[in-house]
Amino acid sequence: MSLRLKKNDTVKIITGENKGQTGRIIRVFPDKQRAIVEGKNVVRRHMKPTPKNQQGGIIAKEASIHLSNLMLVCPKTGKATRIGTRILDNGRRVRFSKKAKELID
Repeated sequence: MSLRLKKNDTVKIITGENKGQTGRIIRVFPDKQRAIVEGKNVVRRHMKPTPKNQQGGIIAKEASIHLSNLMLVCPKTGKATRIGTRILDNGRRVRFSKKAKELID
């Protein structure tokens, strides 16, 4: 299965608590179809002290968001757009913005 969104893409959140906000994708989980967006969907976790985290306590971190709730922001227009794929003459598959008809990769 191919993913339309990749790491470092700028995306807009289209549903949920953070609806309308934009951010950059930090990590993508293809098997779960989820992604972590920088600074969005922040949750608080109670952590025990460990050798890595000596202090412990309540820690805020980003939780994943389902890919269906994210939309790519077109680099040319700056608006959320759907994504299509094209195969170039050399056989390479690239993404393009359906709004601006502009190549993304």
